[in-house]
Amino acid sequence: MRFGIFGGARQKRGLADTDSPTGYRDWIEYNIEAEALGYLSTFTTEHHFTGLGQVSASLSLLTYLAAKTTTLRLGTAVMTLPWHHPILLAEQAATLDLVSEGRLDFGIGKGYRYNEFNGFAIDMADADALFEESLDLILAAWQREDRWSHQGAHWRFNDIVVEPPTVQKPHPPIWLAAGRPESIRAAARRGAHLLLDQYSPLAAALERANIFRDELGIMGIDPAEREIALARGLYIADSPEEKAAAIERRTRSRGLVDELAQTPDRDNQASIMHFKGPEEALDGALIGTLDEIHERIEAIRAGGIDYVLLSNQGGGIEGLRRFSRAFL
Repeated sequence: MRFGIFGGARQKRGLADTDSPTGYRDWIEYNIEAEALGYLSTFTTEHHFTGLGQVSASLSLLTYLAAKTTTLRLGTAVMTLPWHHPILLAEQAATLDLVSEGRLDFGIGKGYRYNEFNGFAIDMADADALFEESLDLILAAWQREDRWSHQGAHWRFNDIVVEPPTVQKPHPPIWLAAGRPESIRAAARRGAHLLLDQYSPLAAALERANIFRDELGIMGIDPAEREIALARGLYIADSPEEKAAAIERRTRSRGLVDELAQTPDRDNQASIMHFKGPEEALDGALIGTLDEIHERIEAIRAGGIDYVLLSNQGGGIEGLRRFSRAFL
């Protein structure tokens, strides 16, 4: 199996969050060590207006990391397209792909946190349309050599050519975060790889992976041509007490995230909002002894997923080292 890193840095402000356990400089050192240990990739989150200090400028942070590493693939998990100017984003992402010599994995999504849409004064109901138009524009920006213009529902551009070109051709790999069946099928039709979230229980994650493969089969595409990456929280516990404490931290932090995501009518239907509580926190993570984690990894492998992104749940660099000795 292949393993990467998932999450982000945090400039301490308020309470800790599940995917932001370390400061920015510590996060850089964490990723440098991950590369040295043989991890394949890092996928970095993007969030805004949380009061938790989460990463808001993912491409800037990854560009700095690119200068500190040589082989680690640099992923976004995810850039939420409805919040971004698509041409500026295409230019910034292409710059990262260029300076990293083709290591960008471009993870994208529609967003699910109400507080972020509200902060940008964007109606969540417009997310689908904004996402689709933005993705079309980004792909065109990376692939067209001529000057072009666009007059769309949300964006208008006149006589542009996007610089610099990407190193990876025809463009960096597209990874799409999806959980609802229709979104998963759309990811397959879009030519994307699939990112599965860090909260869903394993049975739900495997069901989503099968929907993706089934759609590829309908399209006549060999599922082996597309990748599926599953994010899982990691904490190696040496006692039942440590395990229980890690689950409690994860459950509490998840509650903070849910409050930011919830809509005023308390009816946010995003797939990532469906699974909650201590039992779900355990089933959706790699928390426990090395033997317990080994059993969970084997279950993931048996379900046909061979790429796991590890979210630091408090073990830090030493947790990465212990995991690498056991599984890499």
